[in-house]
Amino acid sequence: MAQVSSLPTILIVEDEWVIALDIKQHLHKLGYSVCGTANSAAQALELVATTKPNLVLMDIYLQGDKSGIEAADQIRQQFHIPVIFLTAHADEATLTQAIATHPYGYIVKPFEEQDLIIAIQVALANHLAEQATRQALKKEKQLNELKSQFVSIVSHEFRNPLSSLLLTLELLEQPDILTPEKRQAHIERGKITIKHMAQLITDVLVLGQVEQEQFHCQPTPLNIYHFCSYLVEDLQSRSPTQERLVFTVSGCDTTANLFYELDASLLQHILTNLLENALKYSPEASKVTFTLHCEPDCIEFQIHDQGIGLTEQDQAKLFTPFHRGVNVNKIPGTGLGLSITKKCVDAHGGQISVNSTVGVGTTFTVIIPAQRIFTSNSASTV
Repeated sequence: MAQVSSLPTILIVEDEWVIALDIKQHLHKLGYSVCGTANSAAQALELVATTKPNLVLMDIYLQGDKSGIEAADQIRQQFHIPVIFLTAHADEATLTQAIATHPYGYIVKPFEEQDLIIAIQVALANHLAEQATRQALKKEKQLNELKSQFVSIVSHEFRNPLSSLLLTLELLEQPDILTPEKRQAHIERGKITIKHMAQLITDVLVLGQVEQEQFHCQPTPLNIYHFCSYLVEDLQSRSPTQERLVFTVSGCDTTANLFYELDASLLQHILTNLLENALKYSPEASKVTFTLHCEPDCIEFQIHDQGIGLTEQDQAKLFTPFHRGVNVNKIPGTGLGLSITKKCVDAHGGQISVNSTVGVGTTFTVIIPAQRIFTSNSASTV
């Protein structure tokens, strides 16, 4: 007797209840689960919608004004569920009509039990193969779209900085026309350009890892307060106005050993992207608030700015790679940061949400489930 470990569910559509009962008994014997029986197309469609079976056994002639062939065609198009015709009619005209609906099998009654199980197994296997192919094609389409977007944005994001660097180098070759102050200004501008290009390369490499599903969460004991403090100090050192970034802590004692099992690399992507965006898209005189809130079983990060805000249209596509807000104007960026952030949050099993108003500001909230652990002072803090 054949058994199916995952117990696929099957819907029986048969207008004669005695035959339906017999088929049901056969299916139970073979190890399948029957989610229901129907004797009309309307009833079959209703049951398919509510029970979502893995397979439908469909008689061609049913009660009502719609045939099994019409019902099968609707099930295929609307629900993408495989159908096997189980009928006493084997004439050429009926067979031609049935084939037009792309069934996964056709069994003529009376049938042998072995014929039934072979037809079901082949149908389920073919359906799984089709789903895998469909997913692969969808993934390939997404990757092709990403490649197209990548070529477009990289050509733009590299061409302009490279032109700027070339101009800077040409000016530096003529020291007589530059004052020491202007010379230093050009050098600093060149450094900023190089950092921007390096960040673009980093983002693209990380995105490649994400798309190839090479992003895995590898948590280690991490002192979350020290980690955030170091990150803030680094960002403040790079900000024209050090006082812009304000770090606050709630719900925990900063002198305690606030250790959690977290992936430091993924967490750095999350916080760096959100904090740099907050600083970049808000006025230089405004404050950006970074709040860390610790609970025994989770950590909450909140980044609030008083910047340009996000439109409703942009919020709907917020985590789409290469998407940039309609109101960013000439502020440089690649549109990769938030998509990477979302993947890193997902890898932690966390959640990210946004509350934003155009011209008022934006607040990002990230909640990551993590158990606070008690460890010695010698444990890792970064």
